[in-house]
Amino acid sequence: MISGIGVDVVNVQRLRRWRKIPGLLERYFHPEELAASLSRGNSADLSLAARFAAKEAFGKALGTGLAGITLKDIMVKNKHNGQPEIFVRNTARAAMQASGAQSIHLSLTHEKDNAIAMVVLEK
Repeated sequence: MISGIGVDVVNVQRLRRWRKIPGLLERYFHPEELAASLSRGNSADLSLAARFAAKEAFGKALGTGLAGITLKDIMVKNKHNGQPEIFVRNTARAAMQASGAQSIHLSLTHEKDNAIAMVVLEK
């Protein structure tokens, strides 16, 4: 049974600006997630924008937003076939458990200047 759906869009320019601010990306992204995104060369900003959109979409799917959740506790990784998936820990896991959700489904897309994420939570 679906318990929540969240969608978010992030303009890639936002991440280009953030990359110029020392320490900002480290505040929002798990080190493994950040390293994987930055290794993508010219598409690093698109990757980061999509991952940030996923974090926001997760909060919307919870129905509570991201209040009380440390963004680094939400990590987006890609499977061997490229399919994205979300891993939650600590504050994000607690929020998910409190919502009653048991599984997370994620879809990401990006084109030119925008990245979009959709999250579906299931009980």
